[in-house]
Amino acid sequence: MYDIESLYEATSVADACRALAEDPAAEVIAGGTDVLVKLREGKGAPAHLVSVHELRDELDGVRLLEDGTVWVGPITWFHHVTINPIIQATVPTLGEACDTPGGPQLRVSGTIGGNVCSAATSADTGSTLFAYGALLDVESVRGKRTIPIEEWYAGPGRSHKERDEVLTGIRIPREHYEGFSGYYFKYGKRRALEITTMGCCCLVKLGEDKRTIDDIRLAFGVAGPTPMRALDAEDAVRGTDVLDAAERIGELAAACTNPRDSWRASRDFRLQLIKEMSKRSLIYAARNGGADI
Repeated sequence: MYDIESLYEATSVADACRALAEDPAAEVIAGGTDVLVKLREGKGAPAHLVSVHELRDELDGVRLLEDGTVWVGPITWFHHVTINPIIQATVPTLGEACDTPGGPQLRVSGTIGGNVCSAATSADTGSTLFAYGALLDVESVRGKRTIPIEEWYAGPGRSHKERDEVLTGIRIPREHYEGFSGYYFKYGKRRALEITTMGCCCLVKLGEDKRTIDDIRLAFGVAGPTPMRALDAEDAVRGTDVLDAAERIGELAAACTNPRDSWRASRDFRLQLIKEMSKRSLIYAARNGGADI
């Protein structure tokens, strides 16, 4: 079923980088929920795989760093992100997004790093990490570098991570989450085992009156070829009342996005989703932040 020519189990990140550098056909595998599906469809075969599945000490778990940055290991299962107390206390909306891919079996095998590295616009964590302004650390034999998530995506299913680089960490700086409340809204025809038709993440920082929007991040998946933020919509509603903003943000967001027709949904339907999901996500995010609306 799977045309795999070689499988190398790395003993460390450095070892994985070496193996990738030595074999120009090699690619990383962790949970395998994306890579194996691709191979089953005959894409990329015969495969040369470098497994980082066992690198728990280096690539697994969630940590709160001294400066308040939240660090998430790329081979952390979706479910372990969702239930982690650090995530729940700092970036709970990311945990909510990680509770939506596939079904229970996928969420205890699929990894957040694989979701990011697939670079799919429908990836459930993509829009949420975009809203949080995540920083993505990668490593190869040439050294280490950090790619802001705004610069990660090169196009549909493509990222600016090189083939021989390993994603070693996902970081969310304190200033990107402190004071924000949020909500992740996934639309699909089913409640589970569904690829996202439209994903919307809204983060809101309310003023002392719990009605004024001091800051907002509004991000989407499947509203364009890659995850994206509706920057003009954000700018238009900062400093305004939540309910006033909720009445305007749908049209503003639709003007910022460029969804496409596909067999899963039409462009017009996706634009309608953007309008409605923007409004609802803003209201729910504000309520999570204490707004009495």
